[in-house]
Amino acid sequence: MAVQRLRVRFSRGEEVKYISHLDLMRLWQRAFLRAGVELAYSEGFNPHPRMSLAAPLPLGVISEAELMDVVLARPISPPVFASAVGRQLPPGVKIIQAQAVPLNMPSLQSQVHSAEYLVTIGTSKERREIELAMARLLAAERLPWEHMRDTGPHRYDLRALVNDLWLVHWEKGLCTLGMSLRCGGGGSGRPEQVCAALGLPGYPRSVSRTRLVIGQG
Repeated sequence: MAVQRLRVRFSRGEEVKYISHLDLMRLWQRAFLRAGVELAYSEGFNPHPRMSLAAPLPLGVISEAELMDVVLARPISPPVFASAVGRQLPPGVKIIQAQAVPLNMPSLQSQVHSAEYLVTIGTSKERREIELAMARLLAAERLPWEHMRDTGPHRYDLRALVNDLWLVHWEKGLCTLGMSLRCGGGGSGRPEQVCAALGLPGYPRSVSRTRLVIGQG
């Protein structure tokens, strides 16, 4: 029986940036079990613990802004929850905040509409060239794009997935960009594809998700 719903904000560091979504969920389940936190389970023939992430984090990306909802079968104060579970987490995963939210709120996934990133990538471009490339992308009405999936080419409008871009830092051979990208069921922007559209080839040296925006922001 569900009696409480907690929203957990946590970070994922370098130590765990290559673990899969499934492995991350198993990591949390083990931590809850060891901490004595009693999860509520779904009904039906194949019950599963009622826990969900706002938006899966791509492999290789670190974050200070991950969100997860956990539904409990036994109430617990958020500070006690954070302390007890935090002691069971491995290096690289840290609870930043836990707070109670109403049980009947819409699903966390349905509330997420954008994500913000800091992206560092090598470049031979000058600062002004990068600024002009960002301005051109933001001024475009559409940006037809294609990338390969296991099932074949995926074609879409990349411009529709970009809310905003800004230059955080530039030095010879390296720059850091800020990106606000759409995130949700209608499509999610990927930082490396935005970099490619800006004429910055190669995979970014680092990508960090700094914020998930839910509801009205």
